[in-house]
Amino acid sequence: MSAQDFEASAGPAFPSVDRGRLVSTLGLLLGVALLLIFVAAPLVTIFLKSLQNDTGTFVGLDNFVRYFSSAGLVQSLFNSIQIALTVTVIACGLAFGYAYALTRTCMPMRGLFRAIAMIPILAPSLLSAIALIYLLGNQGMIRELLFGNSVYGPIGIVLGITFYVFPHVLMIMVTALSSADARLYEAAEAMGTSRWRIFWTITVPGARYGLISAGFVVFTLTITDFGVPKVIGGNFNVLATDIYKQVVGQQSFSMGAVVGLILLFPAILSFSVDRVVRKRQVAQMSARAVPYAPQPSKGRDRAFFVFCSLVSLFLVGILATAVFASLVTYWPYNLTLTLAHYDFNAVDPNGWSSFTNSLEMAAWTALIGTCVIFLGAYFVEKADTLPFARGLLHMLAMIPMAVPGLVLGLAYVFFFSTPTNPLSGIYGTMAILVLSTVVHFYTVAHLSFVTALKQLDKEFEAVSASLKVPAYKTMLRVHVPICLPLILNVAIYLFLNAMTTVSAAVFLYAPDTKLASIAVLNMDDVGDQAPASAMAIMIVLTSVSVKLLQVVVTRSLLARSSAWRQRDPG
Repeated sequence: MSAQDFEASAGPAFPSVDRGRLVSTLGLLLGVALLLIFVAAPLVTIFLKSLQNDTGTFVGLDNFVRYFSSAGLVQSLFNSIQIALTVTVIACGLAFGYAYALTRTCMPMRGLFRAIAMIPILAPSLLSAIALIYLLGNQGMIRELLFGNSVYGPIGIVLGITFYVFPHVLMIMVTALSSADARLYEAAEAMGTSRWRIFWTITVPGARYGLISAGFVVFTLTITDFGVPKVIGGNFNVLATDIYKQVVGQQSFSMGAVVGLILLFPAILSFSVDRVVRKRQVAQMSARAVPYAPQPSKGRDRAFFVFCSLVSLFLVGILATAVFASLVTYWPYNLTLTLAHYDFNAVDPNGWSSFTNSLEMAAWTALIGTCVIFLGAYFVEKADTLPFARGLLHMLAMIPMAVPGLVLGLAYVFFFSTPTNPLSGIYGTMAILVLSTVVHFYTVAHLSFVTALKQLDKEFEAVSASLKVPAYKTMLRVHVPICLPLILNVAIYLFLNAMTTVSAAVFLYAPDTKLASIAVLNMDDVGDQAPASAMAIMIVLTSVSVKLLQVVVTRSLLARSSAWRQRDPG
């Protein structure tokens, strides 16, 4: 058969190509529409609400004038900044030392220390605050360490949030310190440079972008955290608790919108500066670089071992205290161990249903979120049509990173509770909790997928087009198997965050959709701290189980679908 006869029998190539472009176009437009509806529109609504009074009348900037005229509310702003700066200094300092020990020393048990450092990710932020009350509260086990000061206020907030943000900043620090050119250190040592000078002239400058990025991450997480200040803040008000009080306590939605926008400004500023810093970052490892391998040093390794042991003791101590609190009959008068506090039906109207609601919400978040975010990233990176729509979709995907959970939750209240909104039917349902959680954690997952897809040569699509293979088959047969480890990681990332999240959900849950993390908050509010600890421990146990299951499932799936990753020894 001649080439002409083959082409004639194969049929025209244009329809299949046009179909592929049509699917890409529709996918891009749908992705843009979804993010406009579930990200941009709610934020516009909260801005408009801040310009109205509680009856809906336009009042311009009167709400902002009233806010800055209130000494108490302005004090909350300064309190938030003070706490955020303090936690940033402490957490970044501890994480830098810990990361340095993991990457630049030969101390023993580095794997164990790395695993211990990830403990806070598996727990809701409220767990640390409850544990600190048992440790340093009025009847705490080691309250003497505060020398008469109260843990209810700045001290407790700083300690609790430091526990919560530590693994987040540590991961950035480890990444920053892992890339180093051994030739620089060899040259410095050959010239007789002291270790202290080498540290300040090579190590710190090489990690400065990581330090700056980590600092802004910690600042943003701290100033937007709601759980810790709510549980252990006492009379020390911050912006995050002010929003809750304005909306839930005083039913002043317009002032809640004002506080939400003010809380949004530091997050946007931190995000913007971090983006600028990342663009200015240069590669630390050239093609000729020699990876740095630390050499044993008894004095240094012992010192860092002691340091990491103390930090790990703090992290493990918080978790162990929460476990102990959930098992003690009545602290501090009856220390008999019991499982009675795990009978949630006796202390909470929802009982165990709050926990099952969290499992359901986390599962749907992982499933729907992973699929939607992967497809969005796929259309951004692999679509060959509508460049403007691709750029707009990517830009909209960046917004959630700069929006605190409390602000997002409040924006969803204003947008979806309006009767004229065609989507108002999802308000108060499990669907809105899933949607808000997917949106809240959208950006990190999107960037991860975009980065992975960027690394795949466009030759895959070119070959598929020449063979007239539909784009969706190429995606399922090539892109998905290659990205499978990352897909699983993103699913677990979304699941774990859905299990532990409080901020956005605190405004959106209904009586029959209350989550486990909200149950912890409510039980602590009424003084049931032991059952609150028990529910928090259930969240931790679930998170640990899911992580272990991930390891097993990942190995099994990779063995079946990614055999191409294994080299043939022959």
